Amino acid sequence: MEISARNSLKGTVKKVMHGSVNTEITLELAPGVELVSIITKSSAEKLGLVEGKQAYAVIKASDVIVAVD
Repeated sequence: MEISARNSLKGTVKKVMHGSVNTEITLELAPGVELVSIITKSSAEKLGLVEGKQAYAVIKASDVIVAVD
């Protein structure tokens, strides 16, 4: 797989929560490090996303906001 996005994070699907239109996917990137994404339900089904499956979070954004307390 080759993509133009610079940030690709490999993880394991930890949780899949289907809604009527969208699905919330939780990827565990490392122990205690999780990333949550909301994608269409049809995309989640097409990709076969189920708990335990390996997947990538691909991040392509024109703006990244950094904050501190």
